[in-house]
Amino acid sequence: MGGVTPRGAARRDQLVEATAVLVAERGYHRVGVDDIGAAAGVSGAAIYRHFAGKQELLVAVIERAVDALLGNARTIVARSPDARAALDGLIGAHVTFALTQTALITVYDQEAHNLAEDERRRLRRQQRAYGDLWVDALARLAPGRTRAELEVVVHGVFGLLNSVADHHRLLDDADEGRLLHEMAAAAFRASERSAKEDSGGERGFGRQDADSVT
Repeated sequence: MGGVTPRGAARRDQLVEATAVLVAERGYHRVGVDDIGAAAGVSGAAIYRHFAGKQELLVAVIERAVDALLGNARTIVARSPDARAALDGLIGAHVTFALTQTALITVYDQEAHNLAEDERRRLRRQQRAYGDLWVDALARLAPGRTRAELEVVVHGVFGLLNSVADHHRLLDDADEGRLLHEMAAAAFRASERSAKEDSGGERGFGRQDADSVT
């Protein structure tokens, strides 16, 4: 069987993008194959040349979000001279993703439960690998913290950055991105300070629960 042609790849991208937008707006169960085809400029039947059905399209949408974040994060960490630069680069990349791919974030947060169990497990492994890159970098800056504590901090930051998908923006992307970056960096610095200051007394950085990303 031959590989995907450039035209076929472009059409698949169109279908995935259309699915992300429609599902983010209406919800998975309110979007039909014909709706996706119309949004992408093809007939509903033409979709089946590229995807087995709506479930496979949903998988492709969520894979795009997770794969883009994980691949970029691995490159950032590999090229960073130290943990501080790695963490700063990770924040910047996630901020950019959150501001430009809000539909993907919305679909992941709201519709991942509609995936088949094996797909959910596979995507959660990738999500875990993404979070581990952040936790590993932060661990080098806050060695007094347990890994469980660092995971709380990292996932709290994910919740902060991904929140742009949940509200109407009042700032332009540049200003909102700068503010998000500053808040995320401040959260990490607070966890580092608390770890250094903690000598058996009460900790100054309270734990918090937060939803994950990806």
